[in-house]
Amino acid sequence: MIHCESLLCVIEPMDMRRGADGLSTWLQSQLGRMPDAGTAFIFSNRRHTRIKIAVWDGNGVWLCMRRLHQGSFVWPRVGDSTFELSVTEWQWLIQGVDWQRLTTQLPDGWRL
Repeated sequence: MIHCESLLCVIEPMDMRRGADGLSTWLQSQLGRMPDAGTAFIFSNRRHTRIKIAVWDGNGVWLCMRRLHQGSFVWPRVGDSTFELSVTEWQWLIQGVDWQRLTTQLPDGWRL
């Protein structure tokens, strides 16, 4: 069983041909991050039709990929290099649902 303490989306599109070593090297050289045990790093391709998840568990690495046959994953568009997801947001993301809209607050003064 994989245990993740945090889920970090890497905003920049990634070449999905990269394996565990290539992703680890990229994290260290481009983000200055060590692939910490317990952190799941989530990468997407440019069209957001594929995601790759890399989890270093202290004893090895888990590398998983998910591909959507239709549509695309809703990917964060923020100025930072990474974006942390909650477990609930992760569950919606992998289903292809717009998880960013699920937590939107109603505007002030909005009433039925």
